[in-house]
Amino acid sequence: MRVAMLAPISWRVPPRHYGPWERVVWLLTEGLVDRGVDVTLFATADSCTRARLVATCPRPCSEDPSLDPKVWESLHAAAVFERAGEFDVIHNHMDFLPLSYSGLVRTPVVTTIHGFSSERILPAYERYNGHTAYVAISHADRHPRLDYVATIYHGILPSEFTLRREHGEYLLFFGRIHHDKGTAEAIEVARRAGRRLIIAGIVHDRAYFDREVAPHLDGDRVQYLGSVGAQQRDALLGGAYALLHLINFNEPFGLSMVEAMATGTPVIARGRGAVPEIVRHGMTGFIVESVDDAVRALAEVPTLDRARVRGYVERHFSADRMASEYIEAYREVLRRQGSSP
Repeated sequence: MRVAMLAPISWRVPPRHYGPWERVVWLLTEGLVDRGVDVTLFATADSCTRARLVATCPRPCSEDPSLDPKVWESLHAAAVFERAGEFDVIHNHMDFLPLSYSGLVRTPVVTTIHGFSSERILPAYERYNGHTAYVAISHADRHPRLDYVATIYHGILPSEFTLRREHGEYLLFFGRIHHDKGTAEAIEVARRAGRRLIIAGIVHDRAYFDREVAPHLDGDRVQYLGSVGAQQRDALLGGAYALLHLINFNEPFGLSMVEAMATGTPVIARGRGAVPEIVRHGMTGFIVESVDDAVRALAEVPTLDRARVRGYVERHFSADRMASEYIEAYREVLRRQGSSP
């Protein structure tokens, strides 16, 4: 099977620090290569992969402000579709833009929808519904007006995360700094609980950061590390008492929750979107509805078996499982089209 993997170009593959879509693309690409799939990865020129790399964009757009994202995203997508006849499947991870190319080629296109940034992008997905095969990243993120070939949860490499059998003392917020992700709520929970809070992630909303986060930063009780890479991530997640994920939107998936649980660290999360699909209440963490609930849940954290938390991730959220399920999705798409690799 010959697969063209179309990655986003906001960050490289794999990302140096932030870049959840790019990280999933890398894990999937490498997993497919391990299974003997002939993969060509279309990504930024500085990307690293064992697949065949084709690059149009020289650097990640989010790292080089001199690059116009619209221009380079258009050129990047076109590079795949101009070579469509070389592949059995094109796998799009670049959101809705490549859909507009999909009707011009015979090669089937599989599009993983990594969440809906806004209802305003829905017309693009509706226009190509049935022509492009959609994959949802959680059951909660399936849109009722679209059809899907599968729901496939993201996976991680458990070997990249170390099980810590004893919990640490600090609370952790790990994600982009934005109202949606509940950074201010994490600060309030830590204050009420009398625990230190470490915040790690990119500033996605500067006004929100300046208003809701910066005034609380003292380098001691509330500390901001910025965006951390893979080397720091394992120790930071594993050393926490709990990960706080008190979101204010419907979470499409929530990769940081899985990564925290891989170290044995439980998750305290607001039960919106995919959270109930990721967190097993009372086993891998606690699903709460309010800041008050989250503060109360902290007292129950020591009752959880961190090895059991880790084991749940190994069974349900491995990159190995993700790659196998995508191969089945490709085969189903090819079967429906009446062709075979």
